[in-house]
Amino acid sequence: MEDKALQMGKSSTVGSFFLLIGVVGSNVILALGTLILAGLLSDSELGLYSIVLIPSNIIAYFRDLGVNSAITQKIASLRAENKTDEIHDIVLSGIVFELVSGALLALACFAIAQPIAMILNRPDASPLIALMSISIFASAVVSAGSAIFVGFEKMKLNSFTQILQALIKTLLGPLMVFLGFSVLGAVLGAVVSVVVGGIISIGLVYFALFRPLRKSKVGACNIKRTLTPMLKYGVPLTLSNIVVGVLPQIFAFFMALYVSNSMMGNYTAAMYFAILVTFISFPISTALFPAFSKLNPEKEPELVKTVFASSVKYTALVLIPTTMLIITLSTPIVNTLFPQAGILSYLQNGLSGIKDFLFGVDIAPKFPYAPIFLALSSIVNLLVLFGHVSLSAFQTGIGKTKQMMKQSILSLAISLPFSYVIITYFGTFFSGAESEMFVIIGGILSVMVSTIPGMVWGLIWSWKKYRIKADFKNSAKIFTSSLIASIVAYVFVTVINASYPILLLTGALLFLVVYLIVTPLIGAINRVDIDNLKQMSSELGIISKIIKILLTFMQKFSKKNPEQNTFDIK
Repeated sequence: MEDKALQMGKSSTVGSFFLLIGVVGSNVILALGTLILAGLLSDSELGLYSIVLIPSNIIAYFRDLGVNSAITQKIASLRAENKTDEIHDIVLSGIVFELVSGALLALACFAIAQPIAMILNRPDASPLIALMSISIFASAVVSAGSAIFVGFEKMKLNSFTQILQALIKTLLGPLMVFLGFSVLGAVLGAVVSVVVGGIISIGLVYFALFRPLRKSKVGACNIKRTLTPMLKYGVPLTLSNIVVGVLPQIFAFFMALYVSNSMMGNYTAAMYFAILVTFISFPISTALFPAFSKLNPEKEPELVKTVFASSVKYTALVLIPTTMLIITLSTPIVNTLFPQAGILSYLQNGLSGIKDFLFGVDIAPKFPYAPIFLALSSIVNLLVLFGHVSLSAFQTGIGKTKQMMKQSILSLAISLPFSYVIITYFGTFFSGAESEMFVIIGGILSVMVSTIPGMVWGLIWSWKKYRIKADFKNSAKIFTSSLIASIVAYVFVTVINASYPILLLTGALLFLVVYLIVTPLIGAINRVDIDNLKQMSSELGIISKIIKILLTFMQKFSKKNPEQNTFDIK
């Protein structure tokens, strides 16, 4: 059992690494493009751009009805059972469904573009919303390809597609804005990148994965019969996706009714950094999905307990300090990358401009409200201490999507009226910039409320049914070590009078050093954990060497005799 757990840990770690390359690589590229766009667009134009994306983002979440998750789950389980001859129908049926649903919803978005723009009191956004409808169809192809790649554990192909799409968006969007197309140019960059990503995805799926399956396929594919169990599995996940993806967009829609484009620009800038944590959480949860799909909770209860608890602990060891670092340094982060004049203006002035940017202490921020939005929106990531990331991967992996649907209904029933009341209250009874700020904070609080009820029910359900849970004592230690590092870094950046870039760099380094020392000292990580992490990351190439250096440093401060609740999977 221990060997299997370690092998699953290695497989998930390698899968997470290549997914991480795609997520981090694409998001770093997109972040670069965002910096350029933020420098070229005014705060109001950036706010309008974010509002234009809301309708297509909402509609897109209703597109696949959970079929993409079913594709990944079915492919992973069939490969584990050596039933590769059945994968052909899963792939073909999934792609056909995505194409049809994507086309229908794209047409629907195009048809309602003008009414939506009128509701938002921004009639000039109508053609831009209509243009974004194309991305709904194209993203259907991209999503289907990604689900197939993950099911086959071809994370490199998934990363390649993500990075290519990000490159196109980063190059084309700012170029179009620079040429004078303003928000239209940014929208064109977003649409074209998704279209190209879809073409590349479907091509890779066909030539690398699907064509070999066709050679072993016997008989015709009955798409209806194949889709029926996939929809039975996937439809309950749609409500889960609504809570995770659609509700934040609905909250943003409510906010846009009461705030200016400028305040939405501040919120958008904050969200660009809030997704930094998804660089880690998304690849981890996605890689855990096929790992949990290979488990049988009834036949391997002890293995399930070990894998779940270990996944929570090791995920928290990375996600919690990342989250606390972002919260602590939210002001230096935002103001370093978004100065009032834009980074490009400093670069254009040569060495003197770079010197002013790096060492100037009086540089005005472009988005003054973004740091508080960033800090508040990051708090929800602390729920990983209770097993939030691992829970969704576990329930989806073992096929308990109906339970997930129930949890989502509970969260939906609580958060939707809460968001409407709190956003409407701030938007109606107050006025001015502070009122708009509280409207945004109300939307951020709504995101938190949408996450907690379903998670609590899911954790209770998992404990009662499978006796699995996070090790809360370890979680408390991890949070404590991160909190200590945060306090030290916060005091430092508050006391020191320096430029934002200097505060960001020195504050981050100080946080890292304190965390690496305190975490093993208080027993949040021990030598067994360090050995496990070294083995799990041993196949990550040059990254494994960097991880090994950090782990070796922590080992000098770790306890020699780990406690009994340590998860030794060697």
